[in-house]
Amino acid sequence: MKGSLLARLRRNGVAYILGALLLLPVIPLYQTLLLNPLGYTTAFSVTGINRFAVSLTWIGNHPLPFIIYRLLFIIAFALLLSFPFSLFRIIVAQELMGQQEREEQALQEDEADDEEYDETDDEGDEEYDEADDEGELAQEHAEHGMPPYAWRGKGFAVLAAWAGLFGLIVYLLGTLASTLYFTLVGNSVAAHAALPANIVTFSSLLNITTNTAGVGLLALSALFFGAMIARSGRTLWPNSWIAFGYAALAVAALLSGSAVAIANAPAGGQATLTAPAILLFALWLLWLGIMLVRLTPETE
Repeated sequence: MKGSLLARLRRNGVAYILGALLLLPVIPLYQTLLLNPLGYTTAFSVTGINRFAVSLTWIGNHPLPFIIYRLLFIIAFALLLSFPFSLFRIIVAQELMGQQEREEQALQEDEADDEEYDETDDEGDEEYDEADDEGELAQEHAEHGMPPYAWRGKGFAVLAAWAGLFGLIVYLLGTLASTLYFTLVGNSVAAHAALPANIVTFSSLLNITTNTAGVGLLALSALFFGAMIARSGRTLWPNSWIAFGYAALAVAALLSGSAVAIANAPAGGQATLTAPAILLFALWLLWLGIMLVRLTPETE
């Protein structure tokens, strides 16, 4: 692994650790120690027809604590923006290393086959050529420095990277938009104005954008990354990375469950799985960050 890439991955690892720490101890402590004494949990646990009136009134009476709370989420996810392509680079690097090892092994086998072939009679030439036809395309790819059917594995890596990046962007934009909207509406409600007639529609749309589209794309990214690492197993990855890959599958399951629950009831706020899914996602990225900062150059 080149020094510039290694240094970049280490820097990114520090950012992931900071982002995960914001999501894990900082934001929950902020909610417990600062927001809950102001009645945050009570206001946002109300159900029924008065739910929006109570929660928006609380936001209008406490705009600064609410904005800080949402900004912590925005900062945390902004620190994670590079993680999809960091994982993509790592996976591609591992695939290339595995490709080189396979090419060296194939070269050694070809040399051995050539020696055996030179000792055979001409009667076996036709049979040998027929058996070799299927490998001609693979040999052509190898001559151009590309492994056979490499698009299959790398295609999933590309999908995982872009799904993760778009998921983070959608989550950030949705969180920012909902923060601005609820702050403005909350201020008007606190000033004894009536609730907007379209409050349920806008709230549902923002919730679906953030917690269904954004979280759903993150789930897809984690699923593809985890599947690629788990598929290769010990042939390419050390045990810690294999465990990380299987953990990604659990993260994907929880995130997708949360996204589906929000899609089924978008006006109801966060689903039961939303908070555990985000916390598990943060733990997974904390794990990634620690592994990245501990990366060392490979010795010849």
